[in-house]
Amino acid sequence: MKSPKGWYLLTLAGYLGTFFLLVIWFGWLVPPKQTPTSIALLYAGVPLLFPLRGLLHGRPYTNQWSLFLALLYFAYGVMTAWSSPVDRPYALLEVVLVIVWFVGAIGYVRSMRALRSAD
Repeated sequence: MKSPKGWYLLTLAGYLGTFFLLVIWFGWLVPPKQTPTSIALLYAGVPLLFPLRGLLHGRPYTNQWSLFLALLYFAYGVMTAWSSPVDRPYALLEVVLVIVWFVGAIGYVRSMRALRSAD
């Protein structure tokens, strides 16, 4: 993929997939037993709202710093997949979606940088 548009769509697929997976996972499929569902949804979903505007507008800087956030969700997915057999399929799906987000954002930033240096 050489065009930034393809990388951009891959980034959005991973990012939005992660967001909706967490909402569905904690809100409907396997609600947490120790905490209220609303608190779990806030804890899992609110950090993903911070880069939303910049990612939707295709800003390379937002793509770069959103990868730090992606690493937190990757670590959470790996930890949950390792420790909870009930949540393992959802955690593994989260890991895959975060990897898609990560690869898409890196590709997008690199292709935008190549576009700017060619000008």
